[in-house]
Amino acid sequence: MATKNALIAAIDDLPLIVKLILCIPAIDIIWGIYRIVKYLEPMNVLMLVISILTIVPGAAFIWILDLICVLLKGKPFLG
Repeated sequence: MATKNALIAAIDDLPLIVKLILCIPAIDIIWGIYRIVKYLEPMNVLMLVISILTIVPGAAFIWILDLICVLLKGKPFLG
C-alpha cells in the first residue's frame, strides 16, 4: 500500500508543465494508471470501473478533459 500512496504523491507533486505534458494523447495512459491506482485503495468500485474505461474506449477523448482539469485544478479528470 505504501507504493500506491508514493505513486499518487509523486504524481501530485509534479510541476504543472510536466502534468500538462502527461496530457498528450499518447502519454495520457499515465493519468489512466493514476486513476486506477488512486481508486484501488479505497476500493471505490464505481470509480474504479470508470477509471478502467477511460483507458481503453475513452482514451481518444479523455485527454481533452485531462488537459482542461489539469489547467483548472492541477489534477486530471476524476483525479
